[in-house]
Amino acid sequence: MQPIVGFGVAKVLDSGHSNFKKGDLVWGRTGWEEYSLITDLQNLFKIQNTKVPLSYYIGILGMPGLTAYAGFYEVCSPKKGEHVFISAASGAVGQLVGQFAKLLGCYVVGSAGSNEKVDLLKSKFKFDEAFNYKEEPDLDAALKRYFPKGIDIYFENVGGKMLDAVLLNMRAHGRISGCGMISQYNLDEPEGVHNLMHMIYKRVRIEGFVVFDYYHLYPKFLEFVLPHIAEGEIVYVEDIAEGLESGPAALIGLFSGLNVGKQVVLVAHE
Repeated sequence: MQPIVGFGVAKVLDSGHSNFKKGDLVWGRTGWEEYSLITDLQNLFKIQNTKVPLSYYIGILGMPGLTAYAGFYEVCSPKKGEHVFISAASGAVGQLVGQFAKLLGCYVVGSAGSNEKVDLLKSKFKFDEAFNYKEEPDLDAALKRYFPKGIDIYFENVGGKMLDAVLLNMRAHGRISGCGMISQYNLDEPEGVHNLMHMIYKRVRIEGFVVFDYYHLYPKFLEFVLPHIAEGEIVYVEDIAEGLESGPAALIGLFSGLNVGKQVVLVAHE
């Protein structure tokens, strides 16, 4: 039986590779276990800056951070003043996309699944507006309320009914960055999308992406984000579960929105 694999932070105990030595701190794909044998070194990164919490390297300074950076800047080609909508906006990626957009001078609205998360988006992450999608029986009407002139950029994390409603509200030449569709992952029959003709009418570009295609930008990303963290211009929220045994419940909770921020499982303090 093989352990579940995910992104983790680890200390090198022994190495047969010249790029890594005993005592190095690394982040990359590891097993859900206390000790891992890592043979795929292509996607293993050495941690150089330890002035931030190490957990940041599976969040803001790791895969989610680079996902937000590439999906927003590279895929969406944003411009100052544009109207940006982010679904699942309080999650590991969404909270960063919103802050990147605010740094650029965009108008930013996010959706989330609880009033607590909505308050977090507006108070901590400085979104202009946010709403609880569970309290909106008509998503099209909700989006028209927050975007009376339409949406330029949609950062897609949810899919399904939300994507359908967004298509009705995109502006001409808008961009949709397809990062994830968490509402669809566990359905026996995925929901269809019915408003795709609006992609044609409005000349909307929809592009899916995976972060692995942008790993070459990781040094550039660190140069961008570390000063903003140091100045307090970008903040990050983590939901930390203690102990490897808490991992399964933490994973299942993601699909019902129990986590607030990036879900992290703390396996060991050292």
